[in-house]
Amino acid sequence: MTALATYAVTEAVSRGRAHAEPAPTARGEFQRDRDRIVHSTAFRRLEYKTQVFVNHEGDLFRTRLTHSIEVAQICRSIARELGLNEDLAEAIALAHDLGHTPFGHAGQDALAKCMAAHGGFEHNLQSLRTVDVLEEHYAAFDGLNLTWETREGILKHCAKAKAAELGDLGRRFLEGTQPSLEAQLANLADEIAYNNHDVDDGLRSGLITLEQLQELEIFAGMRRAVELDWPGLAGRRLIHETIRRMINAMALDLIAQTRTNLVHSRVVTLDDVRAAPRLAAWSEALAPKLRELKLFLRDNLYRHYQVLRMTDKARRILTELFEAFIADPRLLPPQYQKRALEDAPRAVADYVAGMTDRYAIREHRRLFAVGEIH
Repeated sequence: MTALATYAVTEAVSRGRAHAEPAPTARGEFQRDRDRIVHSTAFRRLEYKTQVFVNHEGDLFRTRLTHSIEVAQICRSIARELGLNEDLAEAIALAHDLGHTPFGHAGQDALAKCMAAHGGFEHNLQSLRTVDVLEEHYAAFDGLNLTWETREGILKHCAKAKAAELGDLGRRFLEGTQPSLEAQLANLADEIAYNNHDVDDGLRSGLITLEQLQELEIFAGMRRAVELDWPGLAGRRLIHETIRRMINAMALDLIAQTRTNLVHSRVVTLDDVRAAPRLAAWSEALAPKLRELKLFLRDNLYRHYQVLRMTDKARRILTELFEAFIADPRLLPPQYQKRALEDAPRAVADYVAGMTDRYAIREHRRLFAVGEIH
């Protein structure tokens, strides 16, 4: 690892872990966080959780797992260029979706509606709950006992009412301060990954076309550059060359604008990062192009009638599962029945949020399909 910038997070300034542990050997504290995340049950389940397309719809589409790996790659590369802590940035990136429901945002919307009268549900908070409470790996504590800085990065958004319950970790949402630059970077690396890879998956699925994408300034410009360099290039090679250049352009823009913001805000220390306005950002030239891309994906991919048919089914599946388990918590697996004695809605939300797409479909069939008795 190259020398860290003075505003990067280091182990020397880390606020440590909730449960004291001996220092790791042959690796750092943030490497230990990353390793615990990769070995967690929740991380493995991401392999069978929807990004846009439900898992069984095709083997070549992104899942939450491949998306998280792609975010980590982008995040680590940019962190290195900015002199930030690569291990921390990677750990945050790998953990950012651990609490996501099955069936993507449709699943989250359904579970949030079910939990509206029971304290709410938000996948960032659920990711934090996963690493703090739900993972069962260690004899000495619940969860993964990650460092404060990794946990801070996982919590991208939080309502003020919830933030007040989180103590020191939630203080920035009440005071209007910022997280570490590593955490800010992970948030935008997530955006780079899903914007570009949703374009790729949308094209692969046939739900959007190259002709439609030609209306977007950022895609059309990159495609022209590819065709100038490689006349006659077509098919998947043309698509991949165009998208990888889009990713590179976004990454370079983020690096350049963040550097400009660091200089403008006279940032020297980590405390300066926290006190400054949000530093990791797009340039004024790129931001409108990204908004155009997001709106295009929303209108043409996420709201495509074939995607909406599946997401409508997903909402019904999760809603009916939640209602069935609330009506009779004895239907839950034993470990969740114990949690339900203290807080039945939260126990049900934990169980449903942890399901993979195919497990949720199977569990719904077990409960509601005639002839399914196991």
